[in-house]
Amino acid sequence: MKPFVRLTALAALLDRQNVDTDQIIPKQYLKKIERTGFGRHLFHDWRYLDEEETRPNPDFVLNQPRYRGAGILVARDNFGCGSSREHAPWALQEYGFRSIIAPSFADIFYNNCLKNGMLPVALKTGEVERLFAEVGATEGCKLTVDLEKQEVSSPQGLCFKFEISPFSKDCLLRGLDDIGWTLQFAQKIEDFEKVYHRENPWLLVGRS
Repeated sequence: MKPFVRLTALAALLDRQNVDTDQIIPKQYLKKIERTGFGRHLFHDWRYLDEEETRPNPDFVLNQPRYRGAGILVARDNFGCGSSREHAPWALQEYGFRSIIAPSFADIFYNNCLKNGMLPVALKTGEVERLFAEVGATEGCKLTVDLEKQEVSSPQGLCFKFEISPFSKDCLLRGLDDIGWTLQFAQKIEDFEKVYHRENPWLLVGRS
């Protein structure tokens, strides 16, 4: 997993509340067994005018030229609600987003982001409103999300603090998912198993 330390990127605005995971990545695209290929289907029902994804919807924000290449998404309350599909952060990340800023997130979506190297940032509603105002008024506006300082800042001098658990912060900074974090202790686990099996040999009876 790629470490997340400090991100400065073009910000895009999604002015919709209660964006659920079926809107982020519709259910018909969940049949793949690999973790790639979901970015092209992100917000399918909003981005395209046809099922074949050949006719982009010009009215959808991410199809506007000014937001092309955005790496930060600024959204509204309760982002990522609905079903617990991990494909939602996969799609967002593959599309190019590494951080989502909103007043609130659905708990499962929030945790799925953290486990996949994305940083969901929960700010106060008024703070998000001020980001919406600046990004909307300034084409090409880039925001900075600094995980070490736990700050979101803007070119015009806005600076907002955010909270994150120490464990999640450490994992993101070091680029560790749950498996990577556990593998830090591989030698200790192996040493424990050797001692445990030596002291309890009956556990190995019948095992080849």
